[in-house]
Amino acid sequence: MGKNKLARFAENEIFPNVFQPSFYEIRDNGFALKGNWKSFFKNDNPITLELGCGKGEYTIKLAKMFPERNFIGVDIKGARFWRGAKTAIQENLPNVAFVRTRIDQIPHYFSKEDRVEEIWITFPDPQPRESKEKKRLTSAPFLERYRQFAQENTTVNLKTDSEFLFNFTHDEVVVPQNLNIQILSRDIYKEMTDNELLMTQTFYEQMWLKEGLKIHYLKFNLFP
Repeated sequence: MGKNKLARFAENEIFPNVFQPSFYEIRDNGFALKGNWKSFFKNDNPITLELGCGKGEYTIKLAKMFPERNFIGVDIKGARFWRGAKTAIQENLPNVAFVRTRIDQIPHYFSKEDRVEEIWITFPDPQPRESKEKKRLTSAPFLERYRQFAQENTTVNLKTDSEFLFNFTHDEVVVPQNLNIQILSRDIYKEMTDNELLMTQTFYEQMWLKEGLKIHYLKFNLFP
């Protein structure tokens, strides 16, 4: 393991905005902030989750744009979201936190009392093999996980370079479940350049753009 990763892991351990309990802690004792995230944020403002947040680009951007809301980045790669956590501390963003866990474990960390009203899924692994369908973050099983804790008005934002994942989400999940589509774009840099939030570029997005790939965006209601 590289020195940079070790240093980042060490800093994550002392960052006040990072939570990374072990599997056994959650299994035996549960997560202390589940249903009580307001005790961390010191307010009862609605929460936006960035799932598979990577370096946390959207978590930070959203927190700056909407200080009246709270934002939590979730990823299993602590060395990645270290950048977002450190930026939040350096720039004094009290409405930001990060959780290290697998996304399939997310119901252990939130409940209806936490007022989760928005979800961002930015450039997830499309899991193209048919056997991996249930591992896609926009698959029906994952939407059911989110519904366990999300509010009835929750929206889901999918931003991806994968035409496969975009079509799967639209054709096999959103339409069959009768989920209201608020925005649909198959090429945001052609159709939505006036949307400041969508112009935020993640680390991976910059890579795909250099390869000439189109960026797709789908915003839909989580509940029918």
